[in-house]
Amino acid sequence: MTGNVSHILLDKDRLPAVTLGYETRKKPKEVTTTVTPDLIMEIGLVILWLLAFLVLGVGALPFAAWLLPGTEYAGFAIPVALTVLGVVGHLVGHLAFGWPALLAGLGTLLALSAITATRTDTVIDIDRAAEYGLVFVAGFLLIVLIRGIDPAVLPLGGEKFLDFGLLQTLNRTGSLPPESMWFANEPVKYYYGGQLVVSLLATMTGTGTAYAYNLGLAGFYATLLTAAYGLAASIARPYDVSQWAAGALGAFFVGVAGNLSTAVRLVAWLLPDWVAEVLVSTVGMEAGTVDWSPGDFWYFDASRIIPVEPQADSGFEAATEFPFFAWLNGDLHAHMLSQPFMLLTAALLLAAWRGPVSHRRLLLFVFLPPLVGLIGVLNLWSLPTALGLTTLAVFVNSDHPSALLPKRLQTTTDSRSRLYEEGSRLLLAPLVAGIVFLGGILWTFPFWTTVMVNGPSRSVTYWDQWTPLGSLILVLGGFLAAFSAYFARALWTQDNRASPTVVLTTSGSIVALATLLGWPVLGVTLPLVLVGWWLLRTDAVGFETLLVVAGAGILLFVEFVTIEGERFNVIFKPYVHVWLFWAIGTAVALPRMAAGWPTIDGANTARLRQTGTVLAIALVLVTVPYAGFALHGHVTAETATTDEVGTTLDATAYLEVLHPDEAPAIRWLDARSGQPTLLTTAPAGYRWNPKDGDGAAAPASLTGIPTVAGWDHEAQYRGDEVYDNRVADVHAMYGGDPEEQRRLLAEYGVEYIYVGPAEENAPQFEVTVDKLDAVTAAVSWEHVTIYEVDQEALDE
Repeated sequence: MTGNVSHILLDKDRLPAVTLGYETRKKPKEVTTTVTPDLIMEIGLVILWLLAFLVLGVGALPFAAWLLPGTEYAGFAIPVALTVLGVVGHLVGHLAFGWPALLAGLGTLLALSAITATRTDTVIDIDRAAEYGLVFVAGFLLIVLIRGIDPAVLPLGGEKFLDFGLLQTLNRTGSLPPESMWFANEPVKYYYGGQLVVSLLATMTGTGTAYAYNLGLAGFYATLLTAAYGLAASIARPYDVSQWAAGALGAFFVGVAGNLSTAVRLVAWLLPDWVAEVLVSTVGMEAGTVDWSPGDFWYFDASRIIPVEPQADSGFEAATEFPFFAWLNGDLHAHMLSQPFMLLTAALLLAAWRGPVSHRRLLLFVFLPPLVGLIGVLNLWSLPTALGLTTLAVFVNSDHPSALLPKRLQTTTDSRSRLYEEGSRLLLAPLVAGIVFLGGILWTFPFWTTVMVNGPSRSVTYWDQWTPLGSLILVLGGFLAAFSAYFARALWTQDNRASPTVVLTTSGSIVALATLLGWPVLGVTLPLVLVGWWLLRTDAVGFETLLVVAGAGILLFVEFVTIEGERFNVIFKPYVHVWLFWAIGTAVALPRMAAGWPTIDGANTARLRQTGTVLAIALVLVTVPYAGFALHGHVTAETATTDEVGTTLDATAYLEVLHPDEAPAIRWLDARSGQPTLLTTAPAGYRWNPKDGDGAAAPASLTGIPTVAGWDHEAQYRGDEVYDNRVADVHAMYGGDPEEQRRLLAEYGVEYIYVGPAEENAPQFEVTVDKLDAVTAAVSWEHVTIYEVDQEALDE
């Protein structure tokens, strides 16, 4: 189940400005900000949400300190708090959502902190907590600035209508699961955990959905940034390096850095054409890239590099997003909202990796299962990664997995062969992950029984089309450069003959041979997996290498396996995790190398320090241009909405500017209480072009009031036949036989019928439903009429 733009080929030269991920103007307009009551109110909301997140973090500090000993626990206090809110809020929400779920979550959090505050030897470091608070504030205000310039939830360029609709339907529901805004009378068939947490925060702060959307985005980005800072610093603790440097690089590579495509474009622009042509051809970019100049920068280009089906001129690239692009684009989407919790999972596994067996059991069997279960509710695509990371962490831990078993079931391996030990590890590690998975299912059981059942089946198959090497380098090349140098130095500590020069030359030869044989990604990732796996059995490296191996394993899996009809997402969703893992791994590796590691006989420490520093600076320089260009373009290219209403965080402020014909009708619907069933034209999708009969199910998406048939995503969630039958019923209700109209209106319990420009221009029917005696105009404007259906009169 998914929602994506896999069938929309976005071309900035062919689309109207307002249909992109954010609105754009080619000529910037000087904007003056006037202090108004609305602006003061919005500043107040920013402060309120900022304080809400920070207070939650403070409330979770004692619990986080006990849960994550030996780590920078302050960096995970907010993710821990949000996890408790999400898990408890989801369970209680099936009885009563809103305030009851929120109060239950807050009460549980405070209880956990109160119980654990006296059970830990860790003394809370206020200065360190304040440091992480500053990181959070910086990330939060950055996204507030970005979204204040372009707050709109538009249907094209992402999944904003899906995300906003989920948030709206959650805010209207009395109990979970929420009713689908695109499939009336049925529960949502999508993972909605992130929107659930934002909805609870909106309840806590008394914030309307239009503002909660963008403030939730800011909060989750800041949470991700803080967790990245904390995880990198935590991993670097045993090393003789600056934790501040590792943490800062972790936050940078996770939350600010971009892939290499922008840097390559810049270099090609500076080089002579004939040299630029060679460069562009080598990395597999379009030939027209040679003619690129900085004025041609478009933020969306960097997110579409790896072809879905690698073949000449396929013209269809999968999304290989990185966080800065994702938050700039502004979706409040599952693959983004799950990221802080994936880093929290890594932090729990790190604490288990380093901690005593007794605490490791608690982490793995008591506290990890609800977190993993929540990850499934947040983003189903993240669940296999969380379980895979768990398996890997248990497998390569210095203690045998049997140490996790009760003493009477433990067996000594001292007298056993190495083959027996490895085989038993291979058996027990997945078993531990399986227990975590089952526990996660139990903690979130209502989600699986109400949302995930009865969906269309998808077959898992072998994939035989390999990703081009150039595309992989553009997306992940910066990280690969860091790991290659890091692993080369680590191997050197094990054998003086394996100098970095020898290792890097051998690695380059393997990649070249694999590329010639047509298996480029195999040549890159398999050595990383094997060498990293072996190094993890030594004391030369640590948890950062586990993350590198995990990321390489994900890439290998994606190269070999696909899901029928889901190749776009099979690339898109796992690559998000690869970016997170490799960004953190790079953030730890670079400071070690810049500090002159390793210290071995015959090594020139000064030279190692110099090359490590140069590499760190180079990787920052080649990954930062995207953020610079994108921010400049975002700030200077004003939108039609902000031109009209000024800077705002109101996600729906654009309605009166871009869709004035329908704005008052949508506002009227939004003011209705509950979830009355609505009828709008179908099918619907990414385009809101009323003149062509495309309404994007906007009245449902922007209000949370469920329509009989909304976006065609529902065909993915429920099956083509089920969705198509509803679409046919929609057409019949609008323009079919009167008897059939009455029957269907009664069957679906339709209370309001929306007749706007899209319905009037729909090619599939001519509106006649207004002629029924049971249908009367409830409210009307020049271009829209909303009819009310008297259900009792339908039987007369």
